[in-house]
Amino acid sequence: MRKTKEDADITKQSILDAAVVVFSEDGVAKSSLEKIAKKANVTRGAVYWHFASKQEIFEALHEQLHTPFIQVITDGVEAVSANAITQLKKVCTEVLIDLEKDEKKKEIATLFLLRCDYSGEFAQSKERFNERKKLKLIALSKYFDKAIEQGVLPKNTDSMLLAIGISAYLRGIAIEYLEDPDTFSMQDNAAKLISMYLGKLQTA
Repeated sequence: MRKTKEDADITKQSILDAAVVVFSEDGVAKSSLEKIAKKANVTRGAVYWHFASKQEIFEALHEQLHTPFIQVITDGVEAVSANAITQLKKVCTEVLIDLEKDEKKKEIATLFLLRCDYSGEFAQSKERFNERKKLKLIALSKYFDKAIEQGVLPKNTDSMLLAIGISAYLRGIAIEYLEDPDTFSMQDNAAKLISMYLGKLQTA
């Protein structure tokens, strides 16, 4: 019986889910498509139907994590708000809390933030990921540009430098949490942590 698109999507996601486990256990470079197929309970042919290579699976996982993040940032800056910094605080807090609540997202984030080796063929992936990182920084900088227009920040504010800072701060919080999720609760502390960085910027 011919598979429906829904069946194909389910199979594709099962392969991605299995890849997270295999990449995390064996390391990206040492893992194999055969093991990923076995973990997903599909044939190697099914894997090749959806992905041409292990690197393609790896990059699909990064997109699955990164694209929604960019969308949340973009949607937030377009929202009507009298204070763009307050809006950014809300967005950053939601992103961190979502990391705690969404187990699948937590697993993928752990893979990329704690267990990745970009050697060999995966060096090319790193280059592509850096291009996406630039898009993230541009999206974040728009909050600060908007805050300047609103008079919340001084006109001479370096919006890109602030974007780099909040990006690094978010990454650092995520790494601290993922290394030992029992250390602190995002639900209880994310807003406080974000305020420590962004709260001092508000002048209006």
